[in-house]
Parts: sequence; C-alpha cells; structure tokens
Amino acid sequence: MQPLIAGNWKMNGLTAQLDCIETIAAAVRTAPPAAEVLLCLPATLISRGVRAAAGQFRIGGQNCASEVSGPFTGDISAQMLRDAGATAVIVGHSERRQLYDETDVMVAAKAEAAWQAGLVTIICVGETSEQRLEGQTLAVCAAQIDGSVPTGMAASANVVAYEPRWAIGTGRIPTLQEIAQVHAHIRLCLIARLGPAGKTVPILYGGSVTAADAHKILAVPEVGGALVGGASLNAAEFETIFRAAPAST
Repeated sequence: MQPLIAGNWKMNGLTAQLDCIETIAAAVRTAPPAAEVLLCLPATLISRGVRAAAGQFRIGGQNCASEVSGPFTGDISAQMLRDAGATAVIVGHSERRQLYDETDVMVAAKAEAAWQAGLVTIICVGETSEQRLEGQTLAVCAAQIDGSVPTGMAASANVVAYEPRWAIGTGRIPTLQEIAQVHAHIRLCLIARLGPAGKTVPILYGGSVTAADAHKILAVPEVGGALVGGASLNAAEFETIFRAAPAST
C-alpha cells in the first residue's frame, strides 16, 4: 500500500503562495517520491492549485457540505470541489469538530456526499486532552469511526486520519508506542466496520508532524502516511516529510 502524505493548508494561502505548489511539483517531477502526495487547499486556490501542480500530485479540499446544492449560503458541495479539480476532501477535522460542533452524524453525511461525488474522503478522528487523561482514547476513536464512517462506502474511497486534538498545532505528539497502539486499534475498528475491506484503508497520523519527526512516525506499524498541517506550507519541509515515507506500508 503506497503511503499518503496529505498537506492541509487550513485558512492559509493567497495567490503569492502558488509558487510553493509549483516548487513542490518540480520536486516531485525531478525525483518521484515513494509516497502519494496530496495538498488540501482553501477553496479559493483549488483550481489554480491544480494548474500549479501540473499533474505531479493531487489537490484536495478541506471540508464540504452534506447537501448537493440548495439554499446553503457560504457552503461548498463535494460536486463543486470536484468541478474545481479536487480529487479528495478532509471531513471531520478536529478543528471542525471542536470549533463548529460537528458531530459524527454530520461527518458521516459529508463523507457520504464526498464519496458520491467521486472524492476520496479523509475522515479524521481523535481524542481531546481530557479524554486522553481519562484513558478514553481508544473508546473515543472507536465511537468516532463507528459514527463517522458510512456503511457501504468502498474502502478505496476512504482514508482515516488519527489526530489527537491536543497535538494539533501545539508541537506535542504522542509517543511512538502510543501512536502504534491507537493505529492498531483503529485498524481493528475499520475491519469491524467495513469487513475485510477495512484491512486496506490507509490510516494517517496527524498532529504537529514535522520534518524532524516524520521518519520515525512513518515507520510505526499501521501508519500509512501523515496529515500535515503547518509544515505543508513550507515546500522544503513538506518535501522532507513526503520523502521520509517508506516505499510501502
């Protein structure tokens, strides 16, 4: 299974940052990495990002509505993302769950809409610092997978990202042993949810991934790639991360 390194620019990026995408594209063209590379951009940059990437790597969105169309001012449908050139979308990111009170039911509906539109969905799960302290990490991830991964979705359309919420943007990460434990548990949950197809769903680690720690994290069993935040805004650092991925997982 080819590793996936997905960058998430969040609410960052203007026209001036397109040169970062061009630099990444040039690096991939010059020496193709072992990993599949994806950049999830703000909606305003998706179509231009696709052109800047020049077919060297994929471009995705960061969120989508569960509805196809209608009177939902300010929302963007999965079809709109696909029309703009996106091939994937993040749903249920920890920031969406925390800041916008998105529930598992809402995340599942968005994932279903993305799947129907032909987008690969990166479904995020993860615990808060309080839940970790209470020993609820595995239970929280299991419940989120059960509630956020729609039944009947093809495994090929699914990616799951484990994002401990307390690690997002803090520079703090779990130990390698803790990451291994959670990823192994998520694998069992995916198999219980999707049957044998759950064995092939990539499980990414997300949460303050940097060039300094990427190699160690990507070597952990059941880590099929990374969801990279701030480091993906720097072409050189992002390249170091996607080149740290092993040839297969």
